[in-house]
Amino acid sequence: MRIFISGGCKNGKSTYAQRLAKQQSGGSLYYIATMAAVDHEDAQRIADHQKEREVWGFTTIEQPRRIEDVLAKCNPGGSFLMDSLTALLANEMFGGNGDFDDNACDRVAAGLSKILAQIPRIVIVSDYIYSEAALYDPLTEAYRRSLATLDRLAARHCDVVLEAAYTQIIVHRGGEVFHAIS
Repeated sequence: MRIFISGGCKNGKSTYAQRLAKQQSGGSLYYIATMAAVDHEDAQRIADHQKEREVWGFTTIEQPRRIEDVLAKCNPGGSFLMDSLTALLANEMFGGNGDFDDNACDRVAAGLSKILAQIPRIVIVSDYIYSEAALYDPLTEAYRRSLATLDRLAARHCDVVLEAAYTQIIVHRGGEVFHAIS
């Protein structure tokens, strides 16, 4: 089953997504980590997360860019957790050298489509960043629009669509299927 979960920061999405991925494990259990370290603090955070995921039984695949490359590194028949679509887009769109890539959304969408076509058991995590009424600079607005495009793509192709809000899980689609596994 393909599950998409979105919500605000610090709402328990990642921990909940780990449980969902583990519940539907068909053998191998993979964690697709998309965070790219930009400083020592990020590198330490990534190392801490890797140790935590080992306890859960995940094999971590660090894939901060070119998400479709995951397919060559694993058994697509396993169970996957991709955390997060938000970081993946940021890495692709803003690169490490300060450049802005206006084609990042299309590239990530193509890679995500390949993943969704070949991996039957995946939980995809994203951050809900659309509710603020504030206007941002053009690059931030381009990022928000691109993430919304990718979130809609993931939601369209997933069997279950969830939202984490104030540590509560709201089922937007696939409730009958979701309640059977949770």
